[in-house]
Amino acid sequence: MTRPRRLRWGVPEQPLPKHPYRDTLILYGVFAALIVLVAWLTGGGVGRAVVVALLFYVVASAWSVSRWRNRLREEAARVREEEP
Repeated sequence: MTRPRRLRWGVPEQPLPKHPYRDTLILYGVFAALIVLVAWLTGGGVGRAVVVALLFYVVASAWSVSRWRNRLREEAARVREEEP
């Protein structure tokens, strides 16, 4: 009898980008600008959209920077362990 094959649901590790913080902050800046643009195009409250966009940018950036910081620390620790 053969064993059933199991699916692997994990996401494969991606190589670290050259500038993870910069790239992340630029991306969230674009998303924040899109929030304001959509509010303006739809006739919504632009002032409120600016506040929401700023809140989104600050919270998303803080979360992402902390995640990158942890990942970079883990990567550095893994490299130290592999050195003879």
